[in-house]
Amino acid sequence: MGHIELRDIADDDLDAVFEMMRDPEGIARAAFTAKDPDDRASFDAWMARNRANPSARVQVVTEDGGFAGTAGTFSVDGDREITYWIARHAWGRGVATAVIELLIALEPERPLYARAAALNTASVAALRRAGFAEISRNDAYAPGVGRNVEEIVFALLPTLDGN
Repeated sequence: MGHIELRDIADDDLDAVFEMMRDPEGIARAAFTAKDPDDRASFDAWMARNRANPSARVQVVTEDGGFAGTAGTFSVDGDREITYWIARHAWGRGVATAVIELLIALEPERPLYARAAALNTASVAALRRAGFAEISRNDAYAPGVGRNVEEIVFALLPTLDGN
């Protein structure tokens, strides 16, 4: 693994993000993806909404300065949640674990939530390594795989010292 950083997303990043989110293997792992990953207009509208949302942080993951994925934080019904998508070329090298640790450091609110398709064993393992605990499982339709998939909801709880 190289040097991992997060930076705010720029307009110049959108093509790389769109291509990453169209990767069939990435879609199969993420499962809960866009209905039509090839629909650029829908992607652009979704990114514009996320970037305009004052409660959301939309970032690019870089490894040694090169594009390696996306990451962010957002609010759902007052709860803070993290999200990330690691580009396939960066899989298996600890990038997701490093990204989760960076997101935890940037987001002070606890509990902090995350979600992963149960079939995405790499993401589930990375969240557990970072201290997230499973709090529930839901069964929902996942467009990325075209069927219902079990989704695991995780929480990073406050520690005894309040952090």
